[in-house]
Amino acid sequence: MPPLIAEILEANRHYVAGQPTIPQAATPTKGLAVVTCMDVRIDPLALLGLSLGQAHVLRNAGARVTEDVLRSLVISQQALGTRAVILMPHTGCGVLGLDVGKLRPLRGDAGEPPRPLDFHPMDDLAAALAEDLRLLRGSPWIGQDVEIHGLILDTAEGSLLYPGL
Repeated sequence: MPPLIAEILEANRHYVAGQPTIPQAATPTKGLAVVTCMDVRIDPLALLGLSLGQAHVLRNAGARVTEDVLRSLVISQQALGTRAVILMPHTGCGVLGLDVGKLRPLRGDAGEPPRPLDFHPMDDLAAALAEDLRLLRGSPWIGQDVEIHGLILDTAEGSLLYPGL
Protein backbone atom coordinates (compact mmCIF):
# COMPACT_ATOMS: atom_id res chain seq x y z
CA MET A 1 0.00 0.00 0.00
CA PRO A 2 1.39 3.43 -0.89
CA PRO A 3 2.49 5.43 2.21
CA LEU A 4 0.09 8.31 1.49
CA ILE A 5 -2.91 5.95 1.35
CA ALA A 6 -1.80 4.19 4.54
CA GLU A 7 -1.54 7.55 6.32
CA ILE A 8 -5.00 8.61 5.10
CA LEU A 9 -6.61 5.31 6.14
CA GLU A 10 -5.04 5.56 9.59
CA ALA A 11 -6.36 9.10 9.99
CA ASN A 12 -9.79 7.88 8.90
CA ARG A 13 -9.74 5.12 11.55
CA HIS A 14 -9.14 7.82 14.19
CA TYR A 15 -11.94 9.92 12.71
CA VAL A 16 -14.41 7.03 12.82
CA ALA A 17 -13.30 6.07 16.37
CA GLY A 18 -14.13 9.61 17.50
CA GLN A 19 -17.77 8.88 16.62
CA PRO A 20 -18.31 11.80 14.28
CA THR A 21 -21.75 13.26 13.93
CA ILE A 22 -22.50 12.96 10.26
CA PRO A 23 -25.70 14.60 9.05
CA GLN A 24 -28.21 12.07 7.77
CA ALA A 25 -29.65 14.25 5.00
CA ALA A 26 -27.80 15.55 1.95
CA THR A 27 -29.90 18.72 2.03
CA PRO A 28 -27.95 21.66 3.50
CA THR A 29 -29.75 22.97 6.59
CA LYS A 30 -28.86 26.59 5.70
CA GLY A 31 -30.10 26.15 2.12
CA LEU A 32 -26.73 27.46 0.95
CA ALA A 33 -24.21 26.50 -1.73
CA VAL A 34 -20.72 28.04 -1.67
CA VAL A 35 -18.33 28.14 -4.62
CA THR A 36 -14.74 28.78 -3.58
CA CYS A 37 -11.19 28.02 -4.64
CA MET A 38 -9.31 24.78 -4.10
CA ASP A 39 -6.54 26.76 -2.36
CA VAL A 40 -5.32 24.88 0.72
CA ARG A 41 -5.42 28.05 2.84
CA ILE A 42 -9.22 28.20 2.65
CA ASP A 43 -11.40 26.46 5.23
CA PRO A 44 -14.80 27.51 3.88
CA LEU A 45 -17.00 26.18 6.67
CA ALA A 46 -14.88 27.74 9.43
CA LEU A 47 -14.50 31.17 7.84
CA LEU A 48 -18.24 31.37 7.12
CA GLY A 49 -19.20 30.18 10.61
CA LEU A 50 -20.81 27.02 9.27
CA SER A 51 -20.78 23.39 10.33
CA LEU A 52 -20.89 20.11 8.45
CA GLY A 53 -24.33 19.67 6.90
CA GLN A 54 -25.19 23.36 6.59
CA ALA A 55 -23.93 24.09 3.05
CA HIS A 56 -22.77 22.47 -0.14
CA VAL A 57 -19.18 23.52 -0.83
CA LEU A 58 -17.92 23.42 -4.43
CA ARG A 59 -14.24 24.03 -5.03
CA ASN A 60 -12.16 24.54 -8.14
CA ALA A 61 -9.13 26.54 -9.26
CA GLY A 62 -10.11 30.20 -9.05
CA ALA A 63 -13.65 29.66 -7.68
CA ARG A 64 -14.93 30.09 -11.24
CA VAL A 65 -18.39 29.22 -12.51
CA THR A 66 -17.49 26.44 -14.91
CA GLU A 67 -19.85 24.03 -16.64
CA ASP A 68 -19.34 21.50 -13.85
CA VAL A 69 -19.95 24.08 -11.12
CA LEU A 70 -23.17 25.09 -12.86
CA ARG A 71 -24.17 21.41 -13.10
CA SER A 72 -23.56 20.95 -9.37
CA LEU A 73 -25.43 24.15 -8.48
CA VAL A 74 -28.44 23.05 -10.54
CA ILE A 75 -28.54 19.74 -8.66
CA SER A 76 -27.95 21.54 -5.34
CA GLN A 77 -30.85 23.90 -6.01
CA GLN A 78 -33.37 21.76 -7.87
CA ALA A 79 -32.82 18.37 -6.22
CA LEU A 80 -31.51 19.33 -2.78
CA GLY A 81 -33.28 22.59 -2.02
CA THR A 82 -30.60 25.26 -1.73
CA ARG A 83 -31.95 28.80 -2.06
CA ALA A 84 -28.74 30.85 -1.92
CA VAL A 85 -25.32 30.78 -3.59
CA ILE A 86 -22.16 32.55 -2.48
CA LEU A 87 -19.28 32.86 -4.95
CA MET A 88 -16.11 33.35 -2.91
CA PRO A 89 -12.84 33.86 -4.81
CA HIS A 90 -9.77 35.09 -2.92
CA THR A 91 -6.79 37.38 -3.07
CA GLY A 92 -3.46 35.84 -3.98
CA CYS A 93 -5.10 33.18 -6.14
CA GLY A 94 -2.83 31.11 -8.37
CA VAL A 95 -5.23 31.57 -11.28
CA LEU A 96 -4.73 35.36 -11.23
CA GLY A 97 -2.40 36.12 -14.12
CA LEU A 98 -2.11 32.44 -15.03
CA ASP A 99 -0.24 31.93 -18.31
CA VAL A 100 -2.36 29.17 -19.84
CA GLY A 101 0.13 28.96 -22.71
CA LYS A 102 2.45 27.09 -20.33
CA LEU A 103 -0.16 24.42 -19.56
CA ARG A 104 -0.04 21.43 -21.86
CA PRO A 105 -0.98 17.76 -22.05
CA LEU A 106 1.62 15.59 -20.36
CA ARG A 107 0.78 12.40 -22.21
CA GLY A 108 -0.86 11.38 -25.45
CA ASP A 109 -3.76 9.01 -25.98
CA ALA A 110 -3.40 6.83 -29.10
CA GLY A 111 -2.31 9.73 -31.26
CA GLU A 112 -5.58 11.63 -30.75
CA PRO A 113 -5.29 15.33 -29.95
CA PRO A 114 -6.40 16.04 -26.39
CA ARG A 115 -9.74 17.68 -25.77
CA PRO A 116 -9.17 21.42 -25.21
CA LEU A 117 -9.67 22.71 -21.67
CA ASP A 118 -10.87 26.15 -20.61
CA PHE A 119 -8.71 27.06 -17.61
CA HIS A 120 -10.78 30.20 -16.84
CA PRO A 121 -7.76 32.45 -16.23
CA MET A 122 -8.30 35.89 -14.73
CA ASP A 123 -6.34 39.09 -14.46
CA ASP A 124 -8.84 41.05 -12.36
CA LEU A 125 -10.48 39.30 -9.41
CA ALA A 126 -13.45 41.69 -9.11
CA ALA A 127 -14.11 41.59 -12.87
CA ALA A 128 -14.02 37.77 -12.89
CA LEU A 129 -16.40 37.68 -9.91
CA ALA A 130 -18.77 40.11 -11.65
CA GLU A 131 -18.68 37.97 -14.82
CA ASP A 132 -19.46 34.78 -12.87
CA LEU A 133 -22.28 36.49 -10.95
CA ARG A 134 -23.80 37.67 -14.26
CA LEU A 135 -23.48 34.17 -15.69
CA LEU A 136 -25.29 32.59 -12.72
CA ARG A 137 -27.95 35.28 -12.44
CA GLY A 138 -28.67 34.99 -16.16
CA SER A 139 -28.72 31.21 -16.29
CA PRO A 140 -32.06 29.62 -17.15
CA TRP A 141 -30.99 26.69 -14.94
CA ILE A 142 -30.95 28.76 -11.74
CA GLY A 143 -34.25 29.97 -10.30
CA GLN A 144 -34.90 33.70 -10.18
CA ASP A 145 -35.79 33.35 -6.49
CA VAL A 146 -32.30 32.03 -5.62
CA GLU A 147 -30.11 34.61 -3.87
CA ILE A 148 -26.71 34.91 -5.57
CA HIS A 149 -23.98 36.85 -3.79
CA GLY A 150 -20.26 37.46 -4.20
CA LEU A 151 -17.70 37.79 -1.42
CA ILE A 152 -13.93 38.17 -1.78
CA LEU A 153 -11.75 36.45 0.78
CA ASP A 154 -8.60 38.32 1.81
CA THR A 155 -6.33 35.34 2.46
CA ALA A 156 -3.75 37.49 4.26
CA GLU A 157 -6.25 38.39 7.00
CA GLY A 158 -9.03 35.82 6.59
CA SER A 159 -11.55 38.64 6.26
CA LEU A 160 -14.42 38.72 3.79
CA LEU A 161 -15.14 41.73 1.60
CA TYR A 162 -18.57 42.37 0.13
CA PRO A 163 -18.01 44.21 -3.17
CA GLY A 164 -21.75 44.73 -3.65
CA LEU A 165 -21.80 43.18 -7.12
